[in-house]
Amino acid sequence: MTKIPSLTALVFGSTLSILSSVVYAEPPVAAFYESVAKISPNGKLGQIVKQEKITTSVKGAQAWKIAYISSDVLGKKTISTGLLVAPVGSAPKEGRPILAWSHGTTGAAQNCGPSQIINPAVPLNEYFLVGGNSWTDYGIPRVQEFINEGYVVVATDYQGQGGGGVHQYAVAVTQSHDLINSVRAASSVKEVGAGKKAVAYGWSQGGGSVLNAASSPEYISQTGTAADGIEFKGFVALAPYDMAASLPKGDIDQATADKVMGELQKSFSTDILSFAHFSMALYGAQAAYSNLKLSDLLTDEGVRVIQEVYGNKCVHAAADTIVFSYGKDFTKLLKPMPTNTLAWIKAFVKSSVPPVNPVAPVVIYWGTKDTTEPPIQGKLYQIQMCKSGANVMRVQLPGEQTHFTTPGTAGPLFQDWIKDRLAGKPATNNCAMAEQLPS
Repeated sequence: MTKIPSLTALVFGSTLSILSSVVYAEPPVAAFYESVAKISPNGKLGQIVKQEKITTSVKGAQAWKIAYISSDVLGKKTISTGLLVAPVGSAPKEGRPILAWSHGTTGAAQNCGPSQIINPAVPLNEYFLVGGNSWTDYGIPRVQEFINEGYVVVATDYQGQGGGGVHQYAVAVTQSHDLINSVRAASSVKEVGAGKKAVAYGWSQGGGSVLNAASSPEYISQTGTAADGIEFKGFVALAPYDMAASLPKGDIDQATADKVMGELQKSFSTDILSFAHFSMALYGAQAAYSNLKLSDLLTDEGVRVIQEVYGNKCVHAAADTIVFSYGKDFTKLLKPMPTNTLAWIKAFVKSSVPPVNPVAPVVIYWGTKDTTEPPIQGKLYQIQMCKSGANVMRVQLPGEQTHFTTPGTAGPLFQDWIKDRLAGKPATNNCAMAEQLPS
């Protein structure tokens, strides 16, 4: 006897069939970002191409949305968007110090920039925490305290998160350029009274961009920008990632590349959020390098799904979509036998922190319960840099801090650290015991 499917099953199955054939356009964005995406990035690095004053609940502050010129890992000019927050009133003669915030993972679509949230110029508000009130992370850690100190705060969205183009997620070089050029942009706005001294601070994806910016002396010292002569006094990395720190050093052969790619696929397939970060990193890398194709590592179905999902949704919604569609079988989107792995691994290394001494002291804050960005990456970074004479401090946060409690717990600590760097006080480090420190 033939089993007759229920009406619910028929309707649901038909709906899925219809939806699977839909071709989605890019997600809608506010008028500011829609107009910015049409602007050609011709001009000086850090040059503001559009700005719009917005309201902020930060006391004693004024705020703007900004769009400015930056460049990617290959030197191609881009446009990034972000926020600029400054104290009201007259600035000191030497100008106000600039703090540049580099945010954590929010997604790769054009509507994933934190500045696009309603009332974005507020203290950090996280999606995962009980107090989170949005579908994404947004806001700026310690923004009220920094305004009280008389600092100008700038917070980049990154290329591809509102300014057009495909976001090169996890290409830390590109994000570090966005960070550096955000300081140039802030310094060029006369009404905020910013000077040339700056400190960068960032979390997760942003922590990686901070470490990369610290090792970019040539990019920082370029002339002919919107604000030449910016001077970084310190770099704060909260639970940072550094892909290069955990990858093989020196020349990489094909066998090594195959092995490393296999290990990466396995380690990032333990849960849906890890897979979302990994697959989004593939989406970002292929946008940066023409010799990489998603079809090298993903099935035909995987290519289609990843392109549609990350072109339209931010990270948490993207992860929900993948798990809804595939359940625990999301790894079926990966090729059993990946190809072109050597080019991919070399791109991962090129995208990450170079073995160049930081231009100013670096401090890393980490928690013992961080399973999102393994703290071993920060430890390997410190060991590498300390061996070449760099000043790197690594601080274990009190209690059992996760990836998501790191910014709030570290806040009072890095606020004091930043104040000391801007005051010209020497920074201490624990390089002598780097290899013995826990990870």
